[in-house]
Amino acid sequence: MSREIVSRIIGKYLAAIQEAGRIYRHIAATKGAGNFVPEVSMDETDAPQTPIELLIILAAIADERIPIQTIAPKFTGRFNKGVDYSGDLEQFGREFSDDLAVIAFAIKQYGLPENLKLSVHSGSDKFSIYQPIRDALQKFNAGVHLKTAGTTWLEELIGLAEAGGPGLALAKEIYTEAYSHREELCAPYATVIDIDPAKLPSPDEVDRWSSEQFVSALRHDPKSSAYNSSIRQLLHVGFKIAAKMGDRYLSLLEQMEDTVAKNVTTNLFDRHIKPLFLGA
Repeated sequence: MSREIVSRIIGKYLAAIQEAGRIYRHIAATKGAGNFVPEVSMDETDAPQTPIELLIILAAIADERIPIQTIAPKFTGRFNKGVDYSGDLEQFGREFSDDLAVIAFAIKQYGLPENLKLSVHSGSDKFSIYQPIRDALQKFNAGVHLKTAGTTWLEELIGLAEAGGPGLALAKEIYTEAYSHREELCAPYATVIDIDPAKLPSPDEVDRWSSEQFVSALRHDPKSSAYNSSIRQLLHVGFKIAAKMGDRYLSLLEQMEDTVAKNVTTNLFDRHIKPLFLGA
């Protein structure tokens, strides 16, 4: 590691880290230190961070006295919303392991919190990388933060559609709205979605679907011929539509709690927690 390399890395990241420090101190002054979990994310940069870059970033975070508990770097490969990882699995495994080694060193060298862990953003539904992550976690006796909010929203939608009746009608209405406003919904997430417009059925076609057809298209099962990753990604970024429905959406979740809860629980426990922490 030369002075030139350090200067280049600092030139790229220092201003952002200093801003993170100001934000942390503002929140701490309002909520009180220790009453929230500080995370620094850099997963939407133009290129993945190297281990050396991550080490220098952590040193600068320590200088800002941010008691960081999770850090979200950018990894090689595609981490599209709501669908599986696309990339070189061996390379990802090496990167993840190297980053864990850097974190272990930084905790000792810079006095960062001992529970500091890697955070994988858009980590839900990335089934193919869970075994490499598990192997690395066991090697370093480390923890991980897997960001999974989006997959829960989609499982809610699947639960509503599976329940049929008004639940299915609402799911179809949300698809219609998402289809009609797809450009504005997709714009903020352009770097983390790959939607093929030709694979999006028209709202009229979807309106004729049965409960089973809607669920089969949306449920993340790459082995199913009915699975449609473009629909899944569009509805993933269409959460705002449900949010604007407010109590209308929430009341249906409550009415159809059994079906919704079954899908959410099965997805998170069987398809995420088990492979990561309990083995295949």
